[in-house]
Amino acid sequence: MFLGFVVIALILEWYFLPLFAAPLILSILAPFIDTPQGKKQDKLIYYSPLFITEKDKNGKIIIHGGTLFDYYYVIDRNWNGKQRIRFILKQYILGLLNLSESFNENEADEITLEGTSYILNERTAEKLGFQKKRTNFLQQFILTYNYFQILLANSIAKDKLSFPAIGKVNTYTVTLSAIKQNKNFLKQLADKLED
Repeated sequence: MFLGFVVIALILEWYFLPLFAAPLILSILAPFIDTPQGKKQDKLIYYSPLFITEKDKNGKIIIHGGTLFDYYYVIDRNWNGKQRIRFILKQYILGLLNLSESFNENEADEITLEGTSYILNERTAEKLGFQKKRTNFLQQFILTYNYFQILLANSIAKDKLSFPAIGKVNTYTVTLSAIKQNKNFLKQLADKLED
């Protein structure tokens, strides 16, 4: 890809084009390198095929939805957009349940989960037990930098070109014990998404 940009730059005499293209290319390729490496080095933990966490740091676990790498390899290309979204939501819920089951009650009281999303709205987050909090500048910057990668993942999820609303990014937090207490509701919701 980069070589293609170099050739275009030479033909059009836009010599700075490769400098602008390099971060874009790195953003797209990063999950195909970082995700497998993070898992291999035990820095990332998969609790379902599309639900990842970072290691617990001082009682806080950062949660992530699947990366472009995961979306590319896990989502069935024969599904329509609605089937894909239901599958993704189910994987998030199953991931939350599996995460909650990997800690006992005493540990769960001491752990807070935090995640940033451009998909999840506040009402749905509250039903799952999460509270909205202010998104920090660094998180906004990371999402903006990775916009093209997010655009690709969002388009795969919806089975059509779909521009994510980065301006509607929210950060949510919840105690792991609240997820444990909410597990029956989460299981019912996961079962509904199966239909």
